[in-house]
Order: sequence, then C-alpha cells, then structure tokens
Amino acid sequence: MTKIKTHYNRRSFIKVSAAAGGGMLIGFSWLNACKPNSPELQAGVAIPKEWFEINGYIKIGETGMVTIYSPNPEIGQNVRTSMPMIVAEELDVPWENVVVEQAPLNTGFYQNQFAGGSLSIRLSWNALRMAGAAGKRMLMEAAAKEWGLQVAELNASEGIIKETNGERSITYGEIASKAVGIEVPEELELKEPKDFKLIGTSQKNVDGMKIVTGKPLFGWDFHREGMKLAMIEHPPAFGMKVKDFNEEEIKSMPGVKDAFIIDTSIEEPGMFDEKGFKQLVAIVGETTWPLMQAKKALRVNWETTGTLESSTIHRERLDRALASGEVTESRRDGNPEAAFKKAAKVIERSYTAPFIAHNTLEPMNFFANVTEDSAELVGPTQTPEALEGSVAKLLGLPLENITVNMTRIGGGFGRRLYVHFGLEAAAISKKIGGPVQLIYTREDDMSQGTYRPTYKSTYKAGLDENNKLIAFTVKGAGLPDGPVFPNRFPAGTVDNYSAEKIKADTNITTGAWRAPRSNFTAGAEQSFLDEVAELAGKDPIDFRLELFDRAINDPVGGEHEYEAERYAGVLKLVKEKANWGNPMPNVHRGVAAYFCHSTYVAEVFDMIMENGQPVVQKVWCAVDCGIVVNKDAAKNMIEGGVIDGIGHGMYSQLTFENGSPKQMNFDKYQLIRHSQAPREIEVFFVENEIAPTGLGEPGLPPAIGALANALYKAKGVRYYDQPFMGTERPVIG
Repeated sequence: MTKIKTHYNRRSFIKVSAAAGGGMLIGFSWLNACKPNSPELQAGVAIPKEWFEINGYIKIGETGMVTIYSPNPEIGQNVRTSMPMIVAEELDVPWENVVVEQAPLNTGFYQNQFAGGSLSIRLSWNALRMAGAAGKRMLMEAAAKEWGLQVAELNASEGIIKETNGERSITYGEIASKAVGIEVPEELELKEPKDFKLIGTSQKNVDGMKIVTGKPLFGWDFHREGMKLAMIEHPPAFGMKVKDFNEEEIKSMPGVKDAFIIDTSIEEPGMFDEKGFKQLVAIVGETTWPLMQAKKALRVNWETTGTLESSTIHRERLDRALASGEVTESRRDGNPEAAFKKAAKVIERSYTAPFIAHNTLEPMNFFANVTEDSAELVGPTQTPEALEGSVAKLLGLPLENITVNMTRIGGGFGRRLYVHFGLEAAAISKKIGGPVQLIYTREDDMSQGTYRPTYKSTYKAGLDENNKLIAFTVKGAGLPDGPVFPNRFPAGTVDNYSAEKIKADTNITTGAWRAPRSNFTAGAEQSFLDEVAELAGKDPIDFRLELFDRAINDPVGGEHEYEAERYAGVLKLVKEKANWGNPMPNVHRGVAAYFCHSTYVAEVFDMIMENGQPVVQKVWCAVDCGIVVNKDAAKNMIEGGVIDGIGHGMYSQLTFENGSPKQMNFDKYQLIRHSQAPREIEVFFVENEIAPTGLGEPGLPPAIGALANALYKAKGVRYYDQPFMGTERPVIG
C-alpha cells in the first residue's frame, strides 16, 4: 500500500463537518443517488434517521447510507460523480449505497475549489483519497475499540468491518456514531492502483436523471421567495461607458420596480474580475418579459472613452506585432537563420484565428441577497473563492460574512471563471435592499466580452538534402496575448529552433476559452507539421515519431515541457487502432497529436465527401491522462472536445465594427449542428498508474489539426484561417 501524510488534523475535520451539514446547503435538494432510481438502493438501504459526520467529505447514516460531498463546481465535466468515486474507493463502500451532495465554498478545509485548467481531479487526487482513507481508518478504530482489538486485526470492505481471525462483523452504519471525533492518524495507507474496485469503472452521472427530467439543478432554476429579477444593459461597444439614461421613463413602465446605474469597480481587481464594462444600467422587476421590453425602451447616453476597434484594425495590429511587437516569452536553440540559409528546402506558412465567444447553453445569471452586514450568493461559478473575495471588496464586508453556494453549471468553457455577473447581482441587491436574481440575455452575454483572443502565427521549417528537419521557428501574436508555448513540441527535437510569444494591445476584453492558446496553436502547428512531412516525402505519423525519437535519445537544448515517450505513445496507439497506413477507398485521413494540461492526445479523422460536402465519418482518439477515474465520463469529455474543436474550427467567429461584435446571437454566429458532428468517435486510453492529469480540455486542440489535415486530403486545399468554411486562400510556395 501507498502511505500518505494527512494534511488535516481531527479539529479541521470537525470544523468543516459543522459547516458542511445539510442545513447549510441551499434552497432545493441536492441529494442525488449515485445510481438514479436504482432498485438496489431503494430495496437495500433505507434513508437514515440520523447522520454522523465523519469528516468534511463524508457523513454516514445508521442504515449504512453514505453521503459524500463533492467540493468543486460541476460544469459538465462530471466531477460531481468522479470526485466522490475517489473518496468512496478509499472508504471502501458500495457505490450503490452512496449519495452525493454539492459542498459549499469552504476555504478553511477544501483545497482548490474551482473548475478550470482541467485541474479538478488532478489537484484533488491525494486529498480525496486521503479523506476516504481517513474515514475508513476512523471507522476501523471505532470497531477495534468496541471489540477490544487492534486495527491491524481487522479488515474493511464494501462498507463492512470484519475480524481477520474471527466471526464478528459490523457495518459502517452501525459503528458510525462511535467513529465521530476519533483522532485522524498522521499517516494513512492508500490502496495500490491494482487494487482499485471502483476507480477505472464506468459510472453514470449522479445528476443524469434530474437533468433529463428537468429537475432544478442550474442557476436559472434557483428561486427564493420574495426575490426580484434583474437585467442589465452594458455599453454597445468596447471603448464606451454609460453616462446617463431615461431613468424616469423606464421606472414608469409596467412591471418595472426600479432602474439605476451600478458600478462594480473594486480596488486591486484580480485576474477574474471585469476589465471592460464596470458601469451598467440595471432594471429590476418581477418577471422577465417586462424587463426585456424595458431594455428595448432604453435611451442611453454613451460616452466614448477609447478606440472603437474593427476586425480590420485587429488584423493590422497582429501583422505589426509579428513584425516588431513585444516578445513576452521565447526560446532559442542553435542558429536557425544560418540553418535556413543552408537548407535544401524551406517552407513558411501563417495561420489565423478570430475572436470567439464561449456561448454556454445557460447564459450568465446569479442570485444575491445583500444585507447590512452579510451577503449570500448562489449560482453557477467556476471560481467561488474569487467571487467571494471580489464581493467582499465591493461591499466592504469581511470574508466570513460572505457565503457562496454553487449550482450545477450549464456550460463553462472558461466563461464562468470570471465573476462580474456575481458582483453585478450583489450590487443590484444592495441597491434594492433585497434578494435578486440577475439574468443575462444571449445578446448580453455574446456582446459582453471575455472572448477567446484573436491570433496569428507564422511557422517556418528547413530540410536538408536528406529531408531531415534542421530548422524550425514560430512567432505567434495575439490580442492581447500571444499563443505560443516556447518549450512545447517540437522544442527539443530540432538543432536550430526558436519560438516567440508576442503581445499586442486591444480594448476587447478576453479570457480563458477551453484549452487557452492550445485551442489555436495545436491546429496551426499540426497542420504545418503535416505540410512539412509532405515536403519531406514522409508519412505524417512517421515524421512526428522521428522527432520524438530525437527528444527521447538526444534532446536538444534546455528542458521541454512534455515527456516524449508518452507523446509518441499516443501516436503509436492511434496508428494501431485506426489501422493507419492501409488506405480505404474514398476515405481521407488526417492526424494530429498534442500535449496540454499534462495530458497527451492523438486523433485520426476519417473524412468522406457527400454531395460535395466533407463529412467526418469516424474519429479515432488515443489518450494518456494517467489513471482514468470514470471511463464513461472520460470518454464523454474527449468526445465533447472533438465535437467542440470541429465546430469552432469550421464555423465560429466574431467580427467587429466600431467596437461592437457583429454576431450577437445564433442567427449570425454559427455553432456546429448535430448533422455536422462525427458519425462515430472511438476513444482508447493508455493504461498506466500515473496520477490523473487534465481531461476536460485536451481532446479539443488536436481535433482542429486533424480536421485541417483531413480536409486537405479530401479537397486538395490547405486551410490556414479559422473558421475553415469560406476562408480558403491560395498559398504560393
């Protein structure tokens, strides 16, 4: 067994137990059976009359039913199932006896209570295992004391403690009351991965039945008796702010209770605070329809405070940045310029991607109830701790007087890392002196900002007379931040290499968008490598594997971020599973591999042409993300990433004129349709005992590269500008 030092003492567990009890959870029920409507649960385990808090993650009823708290926000990545699975594994309790509750924000106990960077499982792996193992140890200590034995003389499995050399047994439910308050040992034994029974299996989403039957789970579902509804109007363009509006006219409209300007500016704003629209018009009423009519009747005096940018300006700024912009990160090995002069073949290509919105299915919303000395917030946030801190600054209240409870999130993708809509709800609640729920329209959301930046990168490669890659350079600029990762592949594989990340100015506000920077760089890099392989007359997978061999056996320069063996491993696996190298009639294949969020993914796209249109017939995916906790959820995340990558790579863009986005709803902003999704996706995971790494994002980036490469094989045209549809441009040389 693996031994681990505990991070929390008994007092920590008891403190959070009081905070995490059912009474602190918000309005509607969070109780979710792990096997929804499961006959085993209904027949085998009764609802307890009394619960016993074992630690901040676990409470056990006298019937043997176990509640496990899931600490992190749930944005569809299924952590509300996977995180409790990890606790249940080490606790050694039957999954059908488990129910799951969303934990409230509690920075005094839970670590890393956020959803972003594909980090939920990765950062909590040891803490979750420790919580389960600590609970099991406390129960065994209680049983040992009850029977006058040593813990070493007992074993526990499936929620039952037994004598190793005897007949006595006792269930967790029967001993739970005596386990409360037992000292947590300084060192705990954890299971070896080979002994896992639950981790590595497929378990259905604990919220699945509630989702498909429309039960209240999401922010928009939340209701508090007596609460008002509110909508906002922000400036119509970046570079503007509100001066005044027809306040009295709006207040006199039917169904409108109040209207005013709010300001969410705070001192020392954090990385997740609003950078653009801080002054907004707020309209308050009882129902949405009158508020929507009032928004249409607004006559606002907007003051121009900066440049009203356009897409033409953005393209010019990117070109200038590539020519002479500020380099913020770089790497240089050898002498690329000299190598290019000696090269037998040189190829240079540029790639672009536009601003894009997150377009979560559930638009922004949040509930707030601010009193003179406290604030309660409820809603869909990926960063509850950041929200808590910013609200405390805005209201001038101590942190301990702010409570944040998390609803299930109807899509995040990085959008809900940013907390402005929670602050806006708090500001409105303070102004009206009562509870309020703020609701954004789709147009509010799509025009608010926090977009994926727009990018342009130029790649250059040189081959010698034997078609060996001897020089490789990349310069990438973005508004506002460049997309290049200087120490990622192919760093370490080429004698003469340089990479530069370049920034440029814009007043369009941007933020993290699923797989930040990688969502563009993977497509550009992997498309370019395919073109280099073609110039060298080599198979695209074999060409990449040659480079990895160099990184494995004779790496160039300083350290690089990736493990070349694992990177090459997913390429070899997808090559095998897709039967690469055996052509099929009328099937056009593209490949890409990428590393991000500590995970390695390789994908092969099989594309056919039907009625003159490209159709993705099948996608093959090979993934190395360490230990897979829940295979069902893991497959879903990779499949979703592939579809998301195709959709945004093919169709989506925001363009600007006079500081305003021209696409503000789905009539002009195109997302992927069901008919455009791959007909089949097959996912294969590398089996190993490495601790879990990120999974919510890594499936998306290589999809764009594999898509571009398959399109080239199908249509004979290289694609350099996203979105691919309608952006073909000829390239000479």
